[in-house]
Amino acid sequence: MSDDKDIRERFWTDLSSSPFLMVGLQGAHAHSVPMTAQLDKDADHCFWFYTSRDNRLAPGGPAMAQFAAKDHYLFACINGTLVPETDEAVIDRYWSKQVEAWYPGGRQDPNLLMLRFDLGTAEIWRADLSIGGVFKMMFGGDVRAELRDKHAEVSL
Repeated sequence: MSDDKDIRERFWTDLSSSPFLMVGLQGAHAHSVPMTAQLDKDADHCFWFYTSRDNRLAPGGPAMAQFAAKDHYLFACINGTLVPETDEAVIDRYWSKQVEAWYPGGRQDPNLLMLRFDLGTAEIWRADLSIGGVFKMMFGGDVRAELRDKHAEVSL
C-alpha cells in the first residue's frame, strides 16, 4: 500500500534519475516539447529548464508537464507556472558542458533563457505491481484493487 507521501517521494526519486519531461503552455495550441529539468534536492517547489528566447515556452505562464519514469512504473502530470529565472547564481549553478553544447555563445549567449517551473499540483500514478498482481495480470485477473492505492493528487 502507498500513501501520498510515498508516491510523492517516489516521483522525486524517479525524476532525479531521469529528468526528462514534456512541457507545454496551458491554453496554447502548440504541442508540448521535451525538456530536461535541472533539479535541486532542497528545492521541492520548483525545477528549472534552460531554453532559448525563441522557444515556444519562452513567454512563460501557466504550464503542464508530463513525466514517465524510465522503467514506466510511474507517470505524472504536473501543473505549474513557467517564469523566467533571473537569479544569476541559479543560472550558473546548473550550467554544464552538456548545456553549453546547445548554446554557441556559451553562458553569455544572448539567446539563453532559463525558465523556472513553479510547481502547483500533480496527479501521479504508480504502475508497479506486486508479484501477485503480475500473475493476476498474466492470467486475466483483476488488478484494479492493487493499483487503487498507487494514485494520488498531490501538491508539490
